[in-house]
Amino acid sequence: MKQIKKTDIYSLKVADLKKTYGEIKAVNGVSFDAHIGEVITLLGPNGAGKSTLMNIMAGYLAATSGDVFINGKSVAESDLQTKKDVGFLPEGSPLYGDMTVRMFLKYFIELKLNLCESEVLSNRQIQQTYRDEFERIVSVAKIENVLPQKIETLSKGYARRVGFAVSLIGDPPILLLDEPTDGLDPNQKEHMRALIKNMSTNKTILISTHLLDEAETISSRIILMNLGKIVANGSLKEILSQTKKKTLADAFKILTCGDLADE
Repeated sequence: MKQIKKTDIYSLKVADLKKTYGEIKAVNGVSFDAHIGEVITLLGPNGAGKSTLMNIMAGYLAATSGDVFINGKSVAESDLQTKKDVGFLPEGSPLYGDMTVRMFLKYFIELKLNLCESEVLSNRQIQQTYRDEFERIVSVAKIENVLPQKIETLSKGYARRVGFAVSLIGDPPILLLDEPTDGLDPNQKEHMRALIKNMSTNKTILISTHLLDEAETISSRIILMNLGKIVANGSLKEILSQTKKKTLADAFKILTCGDLADE
């Protein structure tokens, strides 16, 4: 009997996904599978469709056609169930700027975990679960020293780390991280990249970025997008072989600019 490997099991499937705004095709027939243990980088220039794709996969934006499946369930048909299995770090800063970081995290823990007192679960157990989860995500994101601050007073780097902490609530098996290192200093970037690689052992992680070094550093696979379409999908070695280029920067140019890259 054949032994099933983690990479034989897809946890996320994107099927012929399209998103149009009038004549604009933001996402144009995108399909791919993602597996447990993978760190996939969605790479592409601004306007390639990366953030739109991320928002559709997370269930925060409806597709024009096609579908996304999270652990076999359709996002379009079961968005509440699929959202429980997804941790999403969207582009930009967290909302509710007048909340302190502590209040903000507790609010989202309550929303995401949705624990209710019952015959099985006492109020004391619920409160302990909240405390344990709060301490866990704060420790992972390393934001202990900004807990009393209001969201609106945070630096861009700390705002991203607070958003990252929210994506970890409930320890979801799938993480969708849109520009996770945006605004971080070099030490913080190194910490975040190492953390992502370590977490990928038992998770499926997709990262959207335009940073080539990020794709080279932490990816097990790169999906390169341009004008809403996938123009390359494979390991760094495979993409370099496909384009007959020696660096990702040169491959990026030829795949996103075509003949312009040779001018």
